Amino acid sequence: MIELKGLCKSFEGKAVLTDINATFENGKTNLIIGQSGSGKTVLMKCIVGLLTPEEGELLYDNRNFLAMNKKEKKLLRREMGMLFQSAALFDSMTVMENVMFPLNMFSNDTLRDRQRRAQFCLDRVNLTDAGNKYPGEISGGMQKRVAIARAIALNPQYLFCDEPNSGLDPKTSLVIDALIQDITREYNMTTLINTHDMNSVMGIGEKIIFIHKGHKEWEGTKEDIFTSTNQVLNDFIFASDLFKKVKEVEIQNIEG
Repeated sequence: MIELKGLCKSFEGKAVLTDINATFENGKTNLIIGQSGSGKTVLMKCIVGLLTPEEGELLYDNRNFLAMNKKEKKLLRREMGMLFQSAALFDSMTVMENVMFPLNMFSNDTLRDRQRRAQFCLDRVNLTDAGNKYPGEISGGMQKRVAIARAIALNPQYLFCDEPNSGLDPKTSLVIDALIQDITREYNMTTLINTHDMNSVMGIGEKIIFIHKGHKEWEGTKEDIFTSTNQVLNDFIFASDLFKKVKEVEIQNIEG
């Protein structure tokens, strides 16, 4: 579980995040949503340690990340898996070598055990026979699956996904969403997903934090969205006619 208590971040005296309080739960897909410039990307960077908040607490299972020294932070980062907006694979490495990269950096296991672990992760994302291929030889969706395999190679407790469906077609996006949710539940990880994909919100939004102008405007589940009276949230979620119709149908089902 990750807890944020009174988190504040500013740049050159301008507040970007103000008094953010939130809890991200184990075994659930926790989504951070918001418009461009709302502060959601800054929030994610603060949580993973790329930026340092001026105020507040950031607790990883009751361990205050902001109070740790460099050695303690380094140890905690070994418990984190990262899935970047672009797959961020190394083009000069094979798929297998990409997945083994964090294992080679942080694991003390034998080469044979590292290879077995990498193959296990590739099997888990349904890429059993792709190990000898290079990133340029596989599709964008397969590259994202390789990136997921790499992210879980060290068996992390915390998984961070930055716009995981960026650049993917709708069908492939559904596959990636389902894979992230399945792995989250299987390993009981605390998964945070930074997204503006409304299909992801409606599909796997088990816990949703909506950031608006640097404040936490709303939180709840995908089911709560349909009965929310928060106008700012409604304007953001139901901006398209399609999602307006979806909400109307859902409300009729609830009332019926």
